[in-house]
Amino acid sequence: MTARDGAAAPTHEDAQTIQKLLVGVIGLIDTLSAEQRAAALFDFDDPRRLDWDIIPKPDRIGVSLHNLDRHQKVVVLELVRMSVSYEVFTKVLAIMQLEHVLRAREAGFLGVAAPLWRTSDSYFLSIFGRPGFEDTWSLRFLGHHVCLNITVVNQRWISGTPSALGQQPAIGAGVLNPMADDEGLGFQLLESLTDEQRAVAVIHDVSPADFVSRQVPLIGALEYPDHYDLGMPQYQITTVDRKALALVRAEPSGIGADHLDATQSATLNSLIDTYLSRLPAAAAAEYRAQLDADGPSSIHFAWAGGSVRGVPHYFRVQTRSLLIELVNAVDSGNHIHSVIRDFEHDFAHDSLREHQAQVAEHGSHLSTRTTSSEGTELTANDWSW
Repeated sequence: MTARDGAAAPTHEDAQTIQKLLVGVIGLIDTLSAEQRAAALFDFDDPRRLDWDIIPKPDRIGVSLHNLDRHQKVVVLELVRMSVSYEVFTKVLAIMQLEHVLRAREAGFLGVAAPLWRTSDSYFLSIFGRPGFEDTWSLRFLGHHVCLNITVVNQRWISGTPSALGQQPAIGAGVLNPMADDEGLGFQLLESLTDEQRAVAVIHDVSPADFVSRQVPLIGALEYPDHYDLGMPQYQITTVDRKALALVRAEPSGIGADHLDATQSATLNSLIDTYLSRLPAAAAAEYRAQLDADGPSSIHFAWAGGSVRGVPHYFRVQTRSLLIELVNAVDSGNHIHSVIRDFEHDFAHDSLREHQAQVAEHGSHLSTRTTSSEGTELTANDWSW
């Protein structure tokens, strides 16, 4: 597969990871009780598949870790481990454990609800579709500050975006500081910029409250941030701020990587690779190859808000395919949300379109297995591997 300008583009194929996840999920489903299955399994076209918000919600779906036995919990976490790098797996575990820190930190605010809201078992596994050979399905692991979405199309294509991680507290978290690089490398790059470079990179003096792309399932050509984060009106921005912070896909904001020196470029690449490691290794390698082929002019870094820790701040990295956002605005810059997204391949949108078009024209292998050949003639099957 090649991009429109001839540069290498991700194939989104990873047979090894897909196979491991598939048999792991089938094995897990076999252990689920009828009640657990009812909580965990959904149709692929259920609209809630596209809801990846990482804030606490009363209508969270999926089977909770609370309601799994010890062996099932281990299998669920093994599925998470297979979906990301080892380093990111440890970040996910640390983020979950920070719920215990938050329980103590927010005891006065939450009162009797503290042990109910803040627990490392309030994470949910949801399976959408039919995990089977040559079938389409998705796996989601979701809770406060963690959302991992794995979408598999026809046992051929895989998507690991959007992938969102957060951290609270970010300052004073003790030894649990899982987002140190996800945020810190952004600060490191900002601090290395000259005055002239910073004038281009800093797009506004006010940070958005949350992602500029918000939680839309497919990023449009233009996106504005919300006035405030859901349920947190203490930090609000104006309409003028929203316009200044706008995400325009065709016109990336900030400074191009081709205007950075070698040390700055290395920091930016380390930042990007930190976010790529949230994806399966093969996908991360394909994105890195595309970035290298496209060259530094295709990468832009933008900053908004304060330039020191402890005040609201935000940055994003935009490439031809990818969007990385980190925002740390509410709680006086002590509450991180971050995400890596693919403009076309979030939830495997593009692969799903391609597969559905092929099925509409040629049928699918799954359907031919249960349909008599009587009255038909052999033809070339474009869906065959």
